Amino acid sequence: MKFYYVYVLQSKIDNQWYTGYSDNLQRRLKEHKSGQCHATKYRRPLKLIYFEGCLSKDDAIAREKYLKSGMGKRYLKNRMKRYFSKK
Repeated sequence: MKFYYVYVLQSKIDNQWYTGYSDNLQRRLKEHKSGQCHATKYRRPLKLIYFEGCLSKDDAIAREKYLKSGMGKRYLKNRMKRYFSKK
């Protein structure tokens, strides 16, 4: 069974989030951390703070789009409120 992952990275430089999706989460994280991704190249170091698995690529793309929206960001902040309260 193949999974597609939606993930959120947090920049340790500016605390901003980057949301993306991939069919290979470990490879994609290595690409981000090594500076191969233009969108996050100058925001390193990065920390994986959230991910979800989806069974279809279309669902992962839709979920990524939602998590980038205002409602999606509120969902993530609420979902991870314990993570953020420990800081």
